[in-house]
Amino acid sequence: MEPKLIIHGGAGQLEGSIFTFLDYHNALLEIVGDAYAKLKVTNAREAVLHGIRLMEENPIFNAGKGARLQKDGQVRMSAAIMNSKDNSFSGVINIQNVEHPIDVANILSGQKYTVLGGHEATEFSRLNQFPYFNPITEHRLKEYKNALIGESGTVGVVALDQEGNICAGTSTGGVGYEVPGRIGDSATVAGTYATKFAGVSCTGKGEHIINQAVAARVVTRVEDGMPLVDAVDKLFEEANQFHYRFGLISLDKNGNMVVGNTKNVDVLYAKHDASGAKTFYKN
Repeated sequence: MEPKLIIHGGAGQLEGSIFTFLDYHNALLEIVGDAYAKLKVTNAREAVLHGIRLMEENPIFNAGKGARLQKDGQVRMSAAIMNSKDNSFSGVINIQNVEHPIDVANILSGQKYTVLGGHEATEFSRLNQFPYFNPITEHRLKEYKNALIGESGTVGVVALDQEGNICAGTSTGGVGYEVPGRIGDSATVAGTYATKFAGVSCTGKGEHIINQAVAARVVTRVEDGMPLVDAVDKLFEEANQFHYRFGLISLDKNGNMVVGNTKNVDVLYAKHDASGAKTFYKN
């Protein structure tokens, strides 16, 4: 099986106006290359973790370092990962003061309880030697004070490895200035889902993604025999009837990579296979 990988860094114009499309293009192009190199020598899960870590470390993205502040001036992050090899979903919701929420989500896959939220998720990270980390950056603090908040903010990776395993992961700092306690789609099967047939990671308005059960719905339709491109097209036909705003990246067991979005949304994506890398900016 030819390894393939697709990543996203958010939902375009829903991300606000701090960074330009060229900024996202440059960052995504470098990261997708590093993640694909990892995929070729390891597996889908390791490549997904590596790619998301790189985006969590880059303050241009609303995940990890650079996550948006909520209404009370605090940062609460969510992340999830699902791997077809063991059919396991794990995640953290509203975790605080860790550098890589995706890593906490990942180690939960081996626990009895695989999704933790809030203070308990943070405490779990400390018990597992994740050090304290302050993710608030100067530009996010300025954004908060000036109320220059977007409507989205997510990163995600979907990978297919040489053994045919598919893994999907998503990490987010939320929408920004939301009410503390709000739960988005990223650490649910609406926002992150993968089986041996396909994998999906979503970005955009989390409430809209949850309403459509997006990721799980697309993958289920592929499992039922619908081509991935048709499953994505059908999903967005349905979503546009409600004037929803979100996008997704997806990849199936045959290596087909499909990006989809509702009206007035641009998915900031990059993809990589044996032919090289390509981003939304040069598409």
